[in-house]
Amino acid sequence: MIKVLQSGLFTTIQDTGRFGFRNYGVPNGGVMDSISASLANSLLNNHLDDAVLEITLIGPKIEFLHSSIIAITGATSLIYLNADLIRLNKVYTVAKGDILSFGVSIVGVRTYLAVKNGFKSIKILNSRSLFQEITPEINCKKGSIIPFDEFKIENNNHLVNSQIVFKKLFFETSILEVYKGPDFNLFSSSEMNKIIKAFYTISVKNSRMGYYFNEAVLPHSKSIITNPVLPGTIQLIPSGNLIVLMKDAQTTGGYPRVLQLSERSICILAQKGAGESISFKLTEI
Repeated sequence: MIKVLQSGLFTTIQDTGRFGFRNYGVPNGGVMDSISASLANSLLNNHLDDAVLEITLIGPKIEFLHSSIIAITGATSLIYLNADLIRLNKVYTVAKGDILSFGVSIVGVRTYLAVKNGFKSIKILNSRSLFQEITPEINCKKGSIIPFDEFKIENNNHLVNSQIVFKKLFFETSILEVYKGPDFNLFSSSEMNKIIKAFYTISVKNSRMGYYFNEAVLPHSKSIITNPVLPGTIQLIPSGNLIVLMKDAQTTGGYPRVLQLSERSICILAQKGAGESISFKLTEI
């Protein structure tokens, strides 16, 4: 188990999400950056669906009540295990009483903490992912106790000889790969070229539900019958702004679905914050 001593800005428990319930209006949910979360689980030889902590911008301070091994991936920040500065993409041992604390994100927005065999919080609709109106809590709070299976360790040298070194983080790019959305042809080629070739800045109105871009590139009065949407669906609203739906977004929408992000692009965008710039690269499926 871990005990949350300080909650950070927005720390949640996430796995790969809820599937098979969209016909009831239940969003997929799950980790925003599936690449980083999968890497953390892979470093520990976990199942890729094992639950992790998703840490947003300002990290928590937690105490380990059992021993285990851990891996941390995603956004970079100053991370301390007791008094020792530790690094991303490595495996460390933790003992009962160890304190793990995270600073403010330096590069990226979301950091992932995995423990051996995953966190064992309550499972609802086949997922441990926290989501408003489905789970009792929407995020981890000070005093929260989060269970996991104790993993016996032979020593407590902390660093385990297992790591991955990257020359560059995959999300250190401003280009998002997109596909044509279901309503791409609702607009002319010149109108869509204007949308695709524009540069965008991320608004402060961004969350696990969606990212809003500041630029109004194509105001319009076209509407569609409410239709299914997915994480990564890009909607063009009447003001001409684009909204990118993310993992906690609704299951249907009435704005034209002009583009669709690839899963990798969802992960890249999930690591971008307000004021950062992005552009699109149209790709055929």
